[in-house]
Amino acid sequence: MDDPVAHHGPPAGGAGRVLLATVIVLLLVAVAGGTTWWMYSRDPAPTSNVAGPTRSPSATTCPGVKLRVVAAPEIAPVVTTAAKTLDDNEANPCDPIEVVAEEPGFTVANAAKPDVWIPSSTAWVGIANAGGAAFRAQGEPLAHSPIVLAGPPGVTNGLATGDRTSWAKLTGAVAAGRVPAVSMPDAQASTIGLLSVYAVNAAMARTTPDSGIAQLRALTLRSRLKDASADPTKTLARVAEQWNTNGVIYDVGVFPTTEQQLRTYQRGQHTVKLNGAFPADGMVEADYPFAVAKNNQDIELTAQLRAAITRTALTKAGFRPASLPGTLPLPKKPAGLLAPATMWSQYKSLSTQVLLLIDASGSMNKKIAAPGGRTTTRAGLLRESGKFAAELFAEDTNVGLWFFGQPTPTSPPHKEVVSYGPITGPLDGKSRRDALGNAMDEYRAADNSGTPLYKSVLDGVAEMREKVSPGTVTLVVVLTDGEDGESTFKMTQAQFMSKLAAEQDPSRPVPVLALGYGPDVDMKALNAMSEATGGKAFPATNPADLSSAIAKAFLAAHAPR
Repeated sequence: MDDPVAHHGPPAGGAGRVLLATVIVLLLVAVAGGTTWWMYSRDPAPTSNVAGPTRSPSATTCPGVKLRVVAAPEIAPVVTTAAKTLDDNEANPCDPIEVVAEEPGFTVANAAKPDVWIPSSTAWVGIANAGGAAFRAQGEPLAHSPIVLAGPPGVTNGLATGDRTSWAKLTGAVAAGRVPAVSMPDAQASTIGLLSVYAVNAAMARTTPDSGIAQLRALTLRSRLKDASADPTKTLARVAEQWNTNGVIYDVGVFPTTEQQLRTYQRGQHTVKLNGAFPADGMVEADYPFAVAKNNQDIELTAQLRAAITRTALTKAGFRPASLPGTLPLPKKPAGLLAPATMWSQYKSLSTQVLLLIDASGSMNKKIAAPGGRTTTRAGLLRESGKFAAELFAEDTNVGLWFFGQPTPTSPPHKEVVSYGPITGPLDGKSRRDALGNAMDEYRAADNSGTPLYKSVLDGVAEMREKVSPGTVTLVVVLTDGEDGESTFKMTQAQFMSKLAAEQDPSRPVPVLALGYGPDVDMKALNAMSEATGGKAFPATNPADLSSAIAKAFLAAHAPR
């Protein structure tokens, strides 16, 4: 990546291609990041608009202070210098204007509000006012600074063409393991985090017309973050202290920051070099409104401060006087930013243990109309998408794969295809990740095979219950297109539910995530088994829309409560 500060042209059009997200890809994303709706129901998310701890202002107010100003950390030095020019009494240890550097999310959360607020996005003014504050932005923003994706050249050069990159390219590279680490600031406290999450979702929306799939693709990046609450200022300070570039690549990796902050770092001539590029498929910027509180008592001094913050000083500090062409407009209502930020910030990263049960009965060989108008079979569609699935599992996932079906009366109800263990662990000379991808690529359903659904679920739950441990979420994920029957293991729903209830252990829960695939599925049975275990069941009656159905169901279940 080149130094983005030297480039002022519009962004290149079009979004980069990310991994195909169809049937099994979306199903596995639902568990691959180590997160699940079940954790939300057990551990309700906070309901406040801004997550994380609040803190006291970073300076102590002197009794003689006439105007209290809070500014985003990167612009605070310019504001402080301007305020000093208005101090006409050098003998007084207290300046008439006190300037506090603070991330906007903390200002919103703090009960005490300043007289003047210069956050790093106009969006925060709307967010604060929606929460009961009373600020009014005066005139145009003081400055602008687009957000760039930064990192050591060794990892960023492969993501950029000139000064342009894309969120989609970063997401695909992370999922494929080509980028060792990605760090992001807290989306509910930091402007960089808030706007970056909005940009990621906007970029993913360019890859598909389905909003649910787009959100799920954005969460693919979220599930692979090295750090989801990296303080922007502290991240750059941390990198500045390092001498080992490889250490930064693996510990911090690629991260969003403002162009101004990156340029300030580059001027410092640090040992570890950083480059940056504009994500053309979702370009957002920090702007710096001059917001005045309704109860401001010194309008004259406020006007003097605004005039003292000169364009020359801001430009010298690395800010832009105007927006970069191609910058995304932000939603007018706070909810448009807060909703994706809340989903992102409250996405719980826990080690996941999952057993996949995939229907291999004869009904999977029925022909269907696949996306694009072509004809395939249910098994064929699953096979096509499954080969991409393994790349989306987080590194701390333990996984196993069973196919269930009974082609002959003497056949077992299910077959272990990939033995349970760490996704990164070795298996028959390859990684379990590779073995999982190969197994799905070779998936075939036997004609006239029965469907021992109930027996397979009972065995799967019993198998995984022994693996439940603190700090993990343990799941059984079952995909079926039919109902229990045509096997020597057939049982009534009442018999099955009785057995399932007898095996429940509240201290060792194993939720069942059931996906009913096609018009022949017994959704009543799937709903009953999922509800009995604290899980969810999702219908998808139109196979061509299966991806959308899974995405929407997963997102609805994941929504913070």
